[in-house]
Amino acid sequence: MKQINLVKLVYTSSLRIRLTLGIAALSALSMGGLAMWTSWKMQHILISTHQQNMAQIAERFPHDVEIYSQMMEPEIGLQMAIDNVTTDNIHLWVRATNGNISARSNTLQPDSKDSALLSLTVVKSIPELQEINGRYWLLSAGSLEVQQVQLGKLYIAQDITTERTMFLSIIGSITIASLLFTKGIIIAIALYVYKSLQPLQRLSQLTAKISPERLGEVRIELNNAPREVQELAETFDEMLSRLTSAWEHQRQLASNLSHELRTPLTLVSGYLQSTLRRGDNLTETQREALTIAASEAGRIVTMLQDLLDVARADNGTMHFQLSCLVLKDLVQEVVEMTRQGTNRHLRIESNSDPIAIKADEMRLKQVLVNLLDNAIKYSVEGEEPVTVKIDKQGDRVILAVSDGGIGIPLAEQTRIFDRFYRVDEARTRTTGGTGLGLSIVKTLVEGMGGSISVRSQPGAGSTFTIIFPVCRVKYFYSLPSSSSSKIKRRKREYPVLTRD
Repeated sequence: MKQINLVKLVYTSSLRIRLTLGIAALSALSMGGLAMWTSWKMQHILISTHQQNMAQIAERFPHDVEIYSQMMEPEIGLQMAIDNVTTDNIHLWVRATNGNISARSNTLQPDSKDSALLSLTVVKSIPELQEINGRYWLLSAGSLEVQQVQLGKLYIAQDITTERTMFLSIIGSITIASLLFTKGIIIAIALYVYKSLQPLQRLSQLTAKISPERLGEVRIELNNAPREVQELAETFDEMLSRLTSAWEHQRQLASNLSHELRTPLTLVSGYLQSTLRRGDNLTETQREALTIAASEAGRIVTMLQDLLDVARADNGTMHFQLSCLVLKDLVQEVVEMTRQGTNRHLRIESNSDPIAIKADEMRLKQVLVNLLDNAIKYSVEGEEPVTVKIDKQGDRVILAVSDGGIGIPLAEQTRIFDRFYRVDEARTRTTGGTGLGLSIVKTLVEGMGGSISVRSQPGAGSTFTIIFPVCRVKYFYSLPSSSSSKIKRRKREYPVLTRD
């Protein structure tokens, strides 16, 4: 399970990590395989050389015994043949058919550490490597027959401890060198992959900054990039050009339709309202039909106005005339205007000190009207009042519009400011919503340098909070130019043009 998770993690990781790990693993396997093959080959050469030497001794030894036996006693001839072949590393002994050792090299002492070697009885005819008392021996054994007389079994032992130790030392050096070489290769590969993927990373950074407002300005230029990456960048540029053209056509279409349809629909709505006011001779059915038509015409005019505002925001033609405003006065004006069209209880909470913000008066009124209208539509009459609270915290002015209505689910709060998004489609149709109100509110607030957020709980109402920086206002006294003997001191206020 852990192996599967590790493979999945590597597969889903970045391309740089995947390439580095893949090439590093391939390099490590290659170096490891090369080191293992080299070790095996060296050991094979070492043992093969000694095996050939022992095979030659075993083949020539009976002939030597026969020659010496012709000149002296067979026992003495056997010992002479053994002494003739014995060296510091090569030892021989003959075990007679009765199991006793009839002859041996003088270098082998039965009472010493060589006793373990002399006690061996089961030895193969093909030389093989064995470790005895911390030393490495190549051992082989075969029957000894001289002049068709079976003398016993000949044992040949060659001490290769020195060669074995040297071989292991070489293998250790090769292993360390392989590890260091593999580490160097991994570092070099990581740097190379990082350098090679920098154009792709640059491409990702450039495309991440693309927004609908900057589609026509963005051009992806990658210098010294591979041909494939340059082709990808050119493809992105072509795609951006097509998107820019389509986006411009869409924005222009929305702006033109909104502008062209708003005027005649406004006239239609006006005629319907005028007919309702003056139509004393209308029947109840006619009045009901005209009322519905006027309501729908008004809703469409509102939608077209919202679409026009959205188009202006997208085109960058929505301008703001910022000035220092006393927030409480503006809020009272909007609340009083809203009270005339509803029987809902609206409440303002604010301290007596004047709080000034830098904003566009008409746009801020539009924001408040939308928020109050939204609060009234989605709250129940007779329950908690709609509250507009003004507060100041340090250099920030907080304007909060609260209601005790149905609330917004937590999963929907992140999308409440998206265009044409509606939490409840059925209820929105009955209330006349277009799905653009809160999106326009967010656009206007951010365009004036503020921010907006929502906090809501289903069944407990919603609170939309707008934060603006404080606009500092300087007060000073000036003397009016007047010929009157009585000088009046007049208090005047001038807004500071910088926003804190």
